[in-house]
Amino acid sequence: MGAKKNDALALAWFRKAALQGDAQAQLNLGLVYKRGQGVAQSDAQALAWFRQAAAQGLAVAQRQLGVAYAEGLGVVPDQLRAYAWLQRAAEQDDADAQFNLGLMLARGQGVDQDAARALVWYRRAALQGHCMAQYNLGGMFAGGRGIARDLRQALDWYARAAAQGASNAQFNLGVMYANGQGVERDDVCAVRCYRTAAEQGDASAQNNLGVMYANGHGVPQDDGLAVQWYARAAGQGHALAQYNLGGMYTSGRGVEKDLLGGYMWLALAAEGGDSGATRAREAAGARLEPAQLQEAQQRMRQWQQVRSPPLPSPD
Repeated sequence: MGAKKNDALALAWFRKAALQGDAQAQLNLGLVYKRGQGVAQSDAQALAWFRQAAAQGLAVAQRQLGVAYAEGLGVVPDQLRAYAWLQRAAEQDDADAQFNLGLMLARGQGVDQDAARALVWYRRAALQGHCMAQYNLGGMFAGGRGIARDLRQALDWYARAAAQGASNAQFNLGVMYANGQGVERDDVCAVRCYRTAAEQGDASAQNNLGVMYANGHGVPQDDGLAVQWYARAAGQGHALAQYNLGGMYTSGRGVEKDLLGGYMWLALAAEGGDSGATRAREAAGARLEPAQLQEAQQRMRQWQQVRSPPLPSPD
């Protein structure tokens, strides 16, 4: 009861101050309505309060208003207005607004696509420590989008995002170390990066860590651990990991040989679009008796049903 009473008192204070023109209180009241904290959630009410605070020049409110227009929260989507409000906030050094502006420019969302201008806003946000801006900036340097390709710069920005815990940056950093891109090849560092991302659930990193164990790159060769990492990625639907896991089952590497299980994973990989899996699936299928092939296909259907439960029947 005490907490609810305090929430009600805080809400009453925000409302009183907001009605008196306090921009910070208007922003806070907008956030309360946006999140449904102690009030019925209402994007329209949130928008109304954000608009009042934004008109007074509050950068966070301007960003919230821009996001509302971009996503159609309480208002008809309007990408031009979204861009205009985000730009006002970005020019006040709001890092999230700068990042969002970079996204809009990179995608051509509401404005002409302009990779060079996107890079400018990503860099401004990245220099303030914005993790995803650092990651995207690394991608711009790696791909030569909006600027000359520079793998050392890409490595640096990925490393900054990776240090903040971004698993996609950790994975990309691992790839660069494994391939010697922008840095001397270092399989031990690659494994370290892959493992950090893999332990966060990044399926691509889990697959690549499996590859490192299978080949003994940066770690002692260990088929059993390779299978474990392939399995974790395959279970998330990662097609290449499913292909790799299927190969381990059909050859009996790191796991008891299981032609039916091997066929199942290869078939799943083929359906997932892995280019090499179709031929491997056919080769694995040719080694099975008709009844075994039917059972393997049934296993595959059961696995798919567990991952994607059928929609409930309409009443």
